Amino acid sequence: MTNLVVNSVNRNPAAEQLTEERCHIREILNSAADPKVSIAQARIEPGVTTAWHAVLNTEERFIVRAGSGEVEIGDAVAEPIAAGDTVLIPAGMKQRVRNNGNHDLILDCVCTPRFEWQNYRSLE
Repeated sequence: MTNLVVNSVNRNPAAEQLTEERCHIREILNSAADPKVSIAQARIEPGVTTAWHAVLNTEERFIVRAGSGEVEIGDAVAEPIAAGDTVLIPAGMKQRVRNNGNHDLILDCVCTPRFEWQNYRSLE
């Protein structure tokens, strides 16, 4: 039998935190007992653009669940995103997301290895 890891980061699905990055984050999975991956849900309000930032040593994947907007990665031009899209952000790459729609933009954020604040860099 393998070791079972039970995650209790956030048993309250309504709990979220407004970050300095200008988005609301709700941790779903982030545990030192499971260091290979973390999952969070991000909610960006209409008209909001997140702050430029990078996450060192961590790849991010966004799964767009609802809403629409644009994502900027590195020096590339902004790309439109909408529900059903996925986005890969290489480790250490500067990034930001803009909600240019009329409803919340909801993203699932999957980080490999797991997100750790020591790797986060604000670029503003």
